Amino acid sequence: MDEGRQAQQLLVDAGHAGQRLDNFLLSRLKGAPRSLVYRIVRTGEVRVNRGRARVDQRLVCGDQVRIPPLRLAADHALPTPGAELAAHLQSRILYEQAGLLVLDKPHGLAVHGGSGVQLGVIEALRALRPQYRFLELVHRLDRDTSGLLLLAYQRQVLLALQEQLRGEHMFKRYTAVLVGALAGRKHRVERPLHKYLLPSGERRVRIDQQGKPARSDFQVIDSCADWTLVNVRIHTGRTHQIRVHAQSLGHPVLGDDKYGDAVANAYWRERGLARLFLHASELELDLPGAGHLRFEAALPESFQRLRDGTDTTDATRDF
Repeated sequence: MDEGRQAQQLLVDAGHAGQRLDNFLLSRLKGAPRSLVYRIVRTGEVRVNRGRARVDQRLVCGDQVRIPPLRLAADHALPTPGAELAAHLQSRILYEQAGLLVLDKPHGLAVHGGSGVQLGVIEALRALRPQYRFLELVHRLDRDTSGLLLLAYQRQVLLALQEQLRGEHMFKRYTAVLVGALAGRKHRVERPLHKYLLPSGERRVRIDQQGKPARSDFQVIDSCADWTLVNVRIHTGRTHQIRVHAQSLGHPVLGDDKYGDAVANAYWRERGLARLFLHASELELDLPGAGHLRFEAALPESFQRLRDGTDTTDATRDF
């Protein structure tokens, strides 16, 4: 806190209606740690219409948001990606038009900072695209999942695509390697998922009849005694959905340190393949002003090395 400064009173306009409170605050407190934003909301120092609020609260046009006086390091210079990371991300941008940016996210890079991660995809791209006054994640991928990630640099595009996601109108397909030989060619898993916390505070998901509905369709592409390569179409977007549904088939995703097979993971890690073998490979969506679009992200080299049985000492973290 900074007693020498005044609290800010901000009016939510139509362009920010529907935005989550935490994202609204992060866009105004440039460079502020997500942990700080969560703390000032939790302690009641941020007020919406003079009342306490939640970080996931959706703002409404006309809301009054009070932000307490804060002193932010360097009056908040954004974290800046190094030259190598900047060039790597630039080479992975697949589409950048009509308010939408599509990135082939590298394995090992978080989508946003926090929990010990200073710089994620969103912070790096905001630094690389200072001309965009607005840039937000449309959805998220786990740090260890690679592939197609959508970001919006126009508010109306963000709202339209998130509505498609909520209405399950966006086609999403992943490619994964499962442990062992999965019998049969097609498997539909419709099992509800429930999020919970371990005593350590770590988030986990389990199949639970009291959870939210979830459906994943697995189709085998290739297999041997040790692994099965599958395409997975998800009809819902639950946290860790593919990973938990694959576990329920008795064939977890290779490299999964939460729901996976520790012995198989160790075997392939010793051969230089130490990643989660889950890749967001295909998306279809309707983009306002551009129509129906389809995007594909080629499989990472690590997938082919596994299929070829190639040992390598190279790191399999893309970045």
